[in-house]
Amino acid sequence: MADAPAFTFAHMAHPAPTAASAREAAIADPGFGKVFSDHMVSIDYDLAKDGWHSPRVGPREPICLDPAASVLHYSQEIFEGMKAYKQADGSLALFRPQANAARLNASATRMAMPHLPEDLFVEAVRQLVQIDRDWFPAVDGGSLYLRPFMFATEAFLGVRPATQYKFLVIASPAGNYFKSGAPAVSIWISEYSRAAPGGTGAAKTGGNYAASLVPTADAFARGHDQVLFLDAVEHKWVEELGGMNLFFVFDDGSMVTPPLSGTILPGITRDSLLQLAREEGLTVREEPYSIDQWRSDAASGRLVEVMACGTAAVVTAVGHVAGPEGSFTIGSGGPGQLTMKLRAQLVGIQRGAIPDTHGWVVKI
Repeated sequence: MADAPAFTFAHMAHPAPTAASAREAAIADPGFGKVFSDHMVSIDYDLAKDGWHSPRVGPREPICLDPAASVLHYSQEIFEGMKAYKQADGSLALFRPQANAARLNASATRMAMPHLPEDLFVEAVRQLVQIDRDWFPAVDGGSLYLRPFMFATEAFLGVRPATQYKFLVIASPAGNYFKSGAPAVSIWISEYSRAAPGGTGAAKTGGNYAASLVPTADAFARGHDQVLFLDAVEHKWVEELGGMNLFFVFDDGSMVTPPLSGTILPGITRDSLLQLAREEGLTVREEPYSIDQWRSDAASGRLVEVMACGTAAVVTAVGHVAGPEGSFTIGSGGPGQLTMKLRAQLVGIQRGAIPDTHGWVVKI
């Protein structure tokens, strides 16, 4: 990690923070991504002013943008998703924030945007959690979802990287990610493609998610919880869901996940599960897995579990798969033993109930 940045965060006065009673009502049943805390962190970048400057914590408020702001025309925008978790002693902690900082910069490289010092990223997130800690929801499994993001603000019309940017962090009290609340989710095999080789699939940029909106709406309309994307070239290799990576568990104690080939987002939860599964003694392979093989292995019983993972949903079992060529069920259609074990292990580490032997948890 880079040396600690020489930045001091200014704290701007909030003219009218949310009253305690209104805040408690809002976080009693927050759902996901609909309720937001009082404050936000903001840091500006200007190539002509030696880069990043003016870090501050202030009230969450609308952003003023020139109509010619580059992000509105050329989509230079990246973001991260992470959470603050309540520990057994009542304190709050982050999970692998340095990995989020590194991934933001990897996305920045692909999108021709400036790197943000990793320590400055972590401190920005820490500042927001500290000031809005009372927004942590009391619901079972609740967390404070954090959205750091960066976008181009320079006003010009021309296809080139911008020279001015803004980095923000906002927070949202979060409950259950899936509306159905089902123990295992159902997914629809999309005929659309999410990303192509050489494209931006490995970057966490808004355009990738915009491309998933139509196929995701199609999956929802058909009664499913998520959409599955296959590769863009042969349309046969499993890649990822709309916002999650996939793992396949077999009856011989092995586990497979699609490789990071440049079209799949390198999930931090994915990487954590890879480490935990190997520590459990599983043979874990990162290799291509076709939809035809998935269907065949489910029918034969060789495939015993499928799990989806991501920051928002953590670890979720996949029970049912459907597509234009028919449908099939994995195992009994519910969560398997390994899915539940790895989920409990990961959540336990995140929430301080299980010792963190990896140095993943960072106390606020």
